Amino acid sequence: MGITRSRLHKRRVTGGKRKIHSKKRKYELGRLPAATKLAANVRVTTIRCRGGNKKFRALRLDHGNFAWGSQSITKKSRILDVVYNATSNEMIRTKAIVKGAVLTIDSSPFRQWYYKRYGVLLGKKRATDKVAETISDSKKKRWASRIGDSKIEKALEDQVKGGKVLARIASRPGQVGRADGYLLEGAELAFYLRKLDKKKHKK
Repeated sequence: MGITRSRLHKRRVTGGKRKIHSKKRKYELGRLPAATKLAANVRVTTIRCRGGNKKFRALRLDHGNFAWGSQSITKKSRILDVVYNATSNEMIRTKAIVKGAVLTIDSSPFRQWYYKRYGVLLGKKRATDKVAETISDSKKKRWASRIGDSKIEKALEDQVKGGKVLARIASRPGQVGRADGYLLEGAELAFYLRKLDKKKHKK
């Protein structure tokens, strides 16, 4: 028996049974869930769909492109952990990467970009930081002209300094084979920090 999305086998809203008047159709087929996991050995398979179209089924991922909305930039970053999912705690335990999941990602690409753009190092200097010994006057002038746009909220700044930032998946890894998303900021960040704090206190 194939997986179908026809709903003919389901009862009516009133509770009555439906008479099955047609066989299963190709356009009603369903497939098994991707269950994309967080793992170092990345694996994406291709599925041929109706009309010769393709879907990219990500089975294992460990990185993605994440947008920093307030600064209008996107950087490729490593996914460190799955920390929250509104659907179920089982998704957190199995480290499922799905749309809407909240993750912690590596903050290094964003720290380096911030220094390059504004000349400000967030947090202590690390061995991996590429900081020039001598800085030209033109670069100092450029940094001074941009300093007005460099303000970021304290909660996000603390995360960047700590090496991990909270981000949310916006793409569908089981359909497009990528785990792309955005950094949490403002009211949304405050909301998820409260949720995570509540979960910590429960333990």
